[in-house]
Amino acid sequence: MRHALKASAAIMTLLGAAWSNPVRADWRDDIGTFRVGIVAEPGAGNTVQGLALLTDAYTKALGMKVEFVVFRDYAALIEAQANAHIEYAVYSATAYAIASERCECVEPLVAPVDSDGVIGIRSVLLTRDGKVPDLAAMEAHRVAMVPPDSVGGSLLPLAGLAAEGVKIAKDAPFLTHANSAAAAETMLVDGEADAIFGWMPAVADCQPDVAGGTVARLEMAGLSKAALQVVWTSGLLRYGPHAVRSDLDPEAKRRLTVFLINLRSMSPDVYDLLESKHSGGFAVAGPKDYAMAAAIVRLVSGNGR
Repeated sequence: MRHALKASAAIMTLLGAAWSNPVRADWRDDIGTFRVGIVAEPGAGNTVQGLALLTDAYTKALGMKVEFVVFRDYAALIEAQANAHIEYAVYSATAYAIASERCECVEPLVAPVDSDGVIGIRSVLLTRDGKVPDLAAMEAHRVAMVPPDSVGGSLLPLAGLAAEGVKIAKDAPFLTHANSAAAAETMLVDGEADAIFGWMPAVADCQPDVAGGTVARLEMAGLSKAALQVVWTSGLLRYGPHAVRSDLDPEAKRRLTVFLINLRSMSPDVYDLLESKHSGGFAVAGPKDYAMAAAIVRLVSGNGR
């Protein structure tokens, strides 16, 4: 009996110590207020439509106080997350890549999907009637390209080629920069160019291709699909992610991922407020999905390799 009483006393002492000095507080207590960073639409100032509904949805998902912080641009958003002023950010693909390079302290949770399953774009080099048979022959032909500051039409193909060891200067003599995508396409249609850097919709692995992009635009302009050949295709430039700080508690990451994956089916009105451009819902994303975006950032910064 004495041994039992001593054991009980010891257990109560340990429990009392644990209650009075918890080893670790709940992750919600550690954070206090969970802050979500988002960039306002051009001309919207520092406001976001439906902010009260969005705040309520995230509050219920996490079971804690949530505050949305609206930023004027991605540069300010990146600095805020890098400095741990916000836990969560909604990025473009290249903005996420810059944030990741800035501090290596962020990770994507999900990214939006289109209703037809498209998750991003790929750059393509298209030729007409087989005039440019392969990449090696490209420099001997006229190749149309959109303005140099276009992410999808110029930076993506240059970064994609550089990642494969084919480095081309923006001002290479065989490249002709048109004022717009439509102007570049007209050059191919009219025979003023032998090939064009365009784009195509990208779907997840093992999913059937989706029509669209430059091929569809050229068909509408009068070229037959049979006359067009794809000489080269880049890696995936995925739609921008919702990203969190890497040191966020795993339970918070899990709750957010479940919430976002189910948001379109459970609360379509809230989904439309959060994601107005891509109507297919969210899918899980990872750092590898933004390798092409990182290549673009390196290209622009002069650190391409």
